[in-house]
Amino acid sequence: MRREVIRMRAMVLTAPGRPLELQTVPDPTAGAGQVRLHVRACGVCRTDLHIRDGELPHPKLPLIMGHQIVGIVDQVGDGARFAPGDRVGVPWLGWTDGTCRYCTLGRENLCDHARYTGYDLDGGFAEYCVADARYCFPIPEAYPDLQAAPLLCAGLIGYRAYRMTGDAVRLGLYGFGAAAHLITQVAVAQGRQVYAFTSPGDTARQAYARSLGAAWAGGSDVAPPERLDAAIIFAPVGALVPAALRALAKGGVVVAAGIHMSDIPAFPYAILWEERQLRSVANLTRQDGADFLALAPRIPVHSDVTTYPLAAANQALDDLKAGRFDGAAVVVI
Repeated sequence: MRREVIRMRAMVLTAPGRPLELQTVPDPTAGAGQVRLHVRACGVCRTDLHIRDGELPHPKLPLIMGHQIVGIVDQVGDGARFAPGDRVGVPWLGWTDGTCRYCTLGRENLCDHARYTGYDLDGGFAEYCVADARYCFPIPEAYPDLQAAPLLCAGLIGYRAYRMTGDAVRLGLYGFGAAAHLITQVAVAQGRQVYAFTSPGDTARQAYARSLGAAWAGGSDVAPPERLDAAIIFAPVGALVPAALRALAKGGVVVAAGIHMSDIPAFPYAILWEERQLRSVANLTRQDGADFLALAPRIPVHSDVTTYPLAAANQALDDLKAGRFDGAAVVVI
């Protein structure tokens, strides 16, 4: 049994547009249906950037961000599944009401009253956090903490977007960051051809995509050598929507996978015609999590990780924004 902790270290957002502050705050306590985790690692997501930079409105303040959490259960509230010592992961979707029309239709990712980890609920840039046990996933034994953390958002949201592409053979990925580097591995293992689009001139990132099995890699300002059956846009750049539509074959689909995107410019109907589709992804369901975490070890999906100590979470966010690393960033607690 660990010595009872009264206060813990956490990186706290006090106002949008400001750096996170390293503070000592009270330990959380698990309530009914919740578990408390001793956090081991927490992935860094582009959504964290959008929250910190004020592009997603009305976060809880003050707020402990971070929603790709891996930790060890050390306290269990009444009625919660899991036991002390279990290693679990906490994703972006942290709570739903279970009663709205979307929840009752099996579309809990669209719950009218959903709460999100590291946005409405304190997250994992801290030594301890609490989470609704219903929305925690057992972590596969094959994955150490650092490998597991990026799977909980980059992997899960990427996988939900990937499934929306159906049986597409030629798959374009716009924005080659944490999610794309994981989904490329899934697509290649399933016999698909990946076409990776990066910022124009980013030859290093293009070489990285090819090293993971991409059949082609180039700038987002260049047309692919073949028409795409589907494309996923991970970069938060609205101008990529008409670019991706222009690259599609007839009947193809463009999936916008981000929670935030700059405005989409006007485009001619001709590039949508011929039964092309444009759709978005919102959050994830628990079934997405169960399915992906069962699939990932079979491939196996590998996360390329750059690590940062808790106190350097701002540096991790800045490096993500500037594209200073390949793969994913993980804060180590």
